[in-house]
Amino acid sequence: MTETRKRIVPPRTAPRPSPLARAAVPPLAPGALPGLGHAAALLRDPLGFLGSLARHGGVVRIRLGPRTVCVVTDARLVHTLLVALAHDCPRGAVQDTLKTAFGDGLLMSEGQAHRDRRRIIQPAFGPDRMAEYLAVMHQVTEERVGRWRPGQVLDVAKEMNHLALEIVTRSLFGARLSENATLAFHRALPDLVKGQIVQSLYPHPSLARLPLPVNRRFDAAVRVLNRVVDQAVNGPAAKARSAEGRGTLPALLRAATDPATGRPLTEADVRSEAITMFGAGTETVSTTLTWLLDELLRHPEVEARVLAELDEHLPAGTVPTPEALARLTYTRGVTQEVVRLHAPNAFLMRTARVPVELGPYRIPAGTELLYSLTALHRDPVRYPEPLDFRPERWQDGGGAGRPSFLPFGAGKHKCIGEAFAWAELTVAAAGVLRRWRPVAEPGSRAREVVWTTVQAQGLCVRPVPRDQRTSGGTRAPRTARAERPAPGSGVTPSPDEPAAPGGCPFTAAPAAALPPRPPGDLRAAADRHADWAVRRGLLTPAELPGYRAYALHELIGHAFPRTRGTELDLLVDVLGWFTILDDRFDGTPGRRPAEAHALVDPLIALLDGDDTPPDSPLLDSWRELWNRQSASMSPAWCARAAREWRACLATFPAEADHRARGTVPARGLGLADTMRLRRHGSCLYPFMNILERVHGTEAPAALHAEPALHRLRANTADAATLINDLYSLEREERQAAAAFNTVLTLQRARGCTRSRAVRAVRDRVALLRRESEELRRDLQRRHPAGRWYLDGTRELVAGVQAWTSTTDRYLVRDGRQRRR
Repeated sequence: MTETRKRIVPPRTAPRPSPLARAAVPPLAPGALPGLGHAAALLRDPLGFLGSLARHGGVVRIRLGPRTVCVVTDARLVHTLLVALAHDCPRGAVQDTLKTAFGDGLLMSEGQAHRDRRRIIQPAFGPDRMAEYLAVMHQVTEERVGRWRPGQVLDVAKEMNHLALEIVTRSLFGARLSENATLAFHRALPDLVKGQIVQSLYPHPSLARLPLPVNRRFDAAVRVLNRVVDQAVNGPAAKARSAEGRGTLPALLRAATDPATGRPLTEADVRSEAITMFGAGTETVSTTLTWLLDELLRHPEVEARVLAELDEHLPAGTVPTPEALARLTYTRGVTQEVVRLHAPNAFLMRTARVPVELGPYRIPAGTELLYSLTALHRDPVRYPEPLDFRPERWQDGGGAGRPSFLPFGAGKHKCIGEAFAWAELTVAAAGVLRRWRPVAEPGSRAREVVWTTVQAQGLCVRPVPRDQRTSGGTRAPRTARAERPAPGSGVTPSPDEPAAPGGCPFTAAPAAALPPRPPGDLRAAADRHADWAVRRGLLTPAELPGYRAYALHELIGHAFPRTRGTELDLLVDVLGWFTILDDRFDGTPGRRPAEAHALVDPLIALLDGDDTPPDSPLLDSWRELWNRQSASMSPAWCARAAREWRACLATFPAEADHRARGTVPARGLGLADTMRLRRHGSCLYPFMNILERVHGTEAPAALHAEPALHRLRANTADAATLINDLYSLEREERQAAAAFNTVLTLQRARGCTRSRAVRAVRDRVALLRRESEELRRDLQRRHPAGRWYLDGTRELVAGVQAWTSTTDRYLVRDGRQRRR
């Protein structure tokens, strides 16, 4: 709202000063280039550029070629723009471009015409219709995901687009699209949104009529959209439902009259509203569903809580109801956090019809006003740690209703289908997650592709069936099964896994789902570890920010999903200590064997019982960690753990010696020897031992005596090492010292291309996955009491994958800020 100020009333003879005369001109953003203005920066990094403007003011001017646009960066001012100034600031150039596709329907109309059309359409989205829509959403999702097959590679963005399109078609239109129409719609959308943004930046509208490639593709996309809508609106199924008197959106529109003329709405009006619902109700929802699956792949603890809540309030096989959805409070928080972090609309525009005041700023008539929901939702002032995925920020209504959260807009133009969209997100996600465990392909991640929408592209998964043995098809308690493997780990649980034993392997009590790790536990453990590392002299306070960017606690969270308290602290401290040691070998110790031995030999000697007082922070910390690891463990465990720590630590001077002598991988050191070094140097063997320590019990001696377990442990270490090599490849290649990286070794040894070497490593991970699952099945059959340990080896590899795909440790800094 316009700020109210106290004013002294002047004499009648004095002219009243204009409020606009006292308002400030918005500042101009720095960095404008001659002729281009800020267009290059906006096109190069739209989200980064728009997010950077808030530091210059609540409204900031930018230049796009010859045009000046005001960017509104303050959430309160955006709310004012959309609510108090809605009449004076109608939609802008970006939306105007879409009139070619959407006509003058609800999306594009203004004023009384918009109010009249909204009043006609509103019954289609009334609360009394929601139960019917939920049933259709549930049925469509079950049918769609029922067509998936185990192991097939799915393009998630494409699948979610098809799912969202089918839900809209059958819910609102009572129609079914052919598969060809669905594919055509999916292919046309990118050209539609690209054309929208490019044409909105033209200095003159007439350029949109030139036969430029982008214009031709845009026009072709509009024609495809019209054909698809014709099939939905005028197809046999839609006409049959209309004849039955059932309340589809076209039937509602055809039965209405235009208040302005008193005549029935035309077929052009029906088409316009239908196109609006297809365009607005498909891409944004499908994009959000893609980001939702991407975030759950990287946060298995969140997925576990969502599934637990679904088990409690929406049992498998039941049709969702509005009351059931209202009880899914944590799931709603997850979807809200996805929408916050990945707002579908990168930016929207309004145009000032008359001079207006926006807070303290004067906005002349004719000014285009731009705002970015993504930038607003990633404002660190309103959302601490804005790039972190933290569903707990929405607990107890912590974010709902605040003016900084505007995913569906505000005021008279607020999205009419908001309730429909929230329900669709929940029902579709529940249908996918109940039946399938998505496992991302190695290296596959959703990436932001920005036009007017922030699309999610690049995520490919292989669906793995959930355990269907429990009643209703719902999954077993989380303690009775392994956690879901992380993205791309190549670790795919078999659908033929034997059922879990009847008791908890840690307490011998009846099996029951452990509560998920409380929000903030991992972050608190990371804080305690940082204090420990500084107190022990391992790091200086100045080194902490870069070190904390590695997010080592997240690796532990993924790899040991049930660990709490002091055991969690032990894991984070051990991993942190080993990482600090490993970083030392990026320097001269990695190339000079004498320095390497000076660092490592005292650590190994301590394992052999050397009681020499520690003379360095590294050794002093190691003594404390070894005491914490071995406390209360059996002599057999201590001997095994000491032996495997020796093998791990000895790889550092061994690699330094190879570098000094020039016998680096593929230049004197063969692939098999390289893999043996890498297998032990990865620290996976010690962590497989700590798995027993933090679980409070040791795996059966008979299990440890099995040759098959030795092969499984080797496969576990190799798979984690190879996954690490895939993600650290670019960083290690740029190091001065020769890297012990399997991809580089293969490339040199075989003289093959980089892509072929990467493919060979991925194939090896897949082979290790298959062998490991066969070994687990065999060992679980013969040693059911050790199932928890066998499952733990899977979780270790999954944790490595989840972490390596997101950590800053392997980023190659090139002067640009890169989001994790």
